[in-house]
Amino acid sequence: MRWDNLFDDLESQLENELTAEEIDLRAEEERLRLARLGMRDRLLSLHRGDDALRTVHLVLRDGSRATVTPSTFGRDWFAGELSEGGRRPPGCVVPLDAVAGVILNRTQVEASLDGPAPEDPSRSLSARLSLNFVLRDLCRRRQPVELRTDDGRLFGTLDRVGRDHVDVAVHEAGGPRRESEVTEYRIVRLSQVLLVRL
Repeated sequence: MRWDNLFDDLESQLENELTAEEIDLRAEEERLRLARLGMRDRLLSLHRGDDALRTVHLVLRDGSRATVTPSTFGRDWFAGELSEGGRRPPGCVVPLDAVAGVILNRTQVEASLDGPAPEDPSRSLSARLSLNFVLRDLCRRRQPVELRTDDGRLFGTLDRVGRDHVDVAVHEAGGPRRESEVTEYRIVRLSQVLLVRL
């Protein structure tokens, strides 16, 4: 009888140790998974969630804030709609390096930790495109833009997009680029761009 109790006790201890080891292993795996998450992964997780989770409040590198509903994600940028209270929200492109922080509610925090899912094949092309590619497209279309930079705001049209800079023909906000309306030409380093408003 004493031997039965001893073996039962040993079996119980072994089971508890194995359970504790398994719990520790799962906790370590979760810590490693979270350590691999990038800001893009977390924003993508919110984008895949329901509509109430998609809108995020960004703190940009210069301390300014923007409320954006992302719709497309590239390699180092995302595009979406700015929430500014107008009838038709303006579009924007945000370089991921320009985001200093994201203000989330508790539900968004939990949803953002889901991590990356396999990319949808139809969107895999946009996921590989860089910010330069998107800006070249805006340049080709002659789309008037507002550039928010570390130094302030510029209104104009992108004339050229280089590897690490853009040429901007500065003119009146919202107007088309006409040589007579251009007040200056400016080269802006891409590392200074915080947001491109369309």
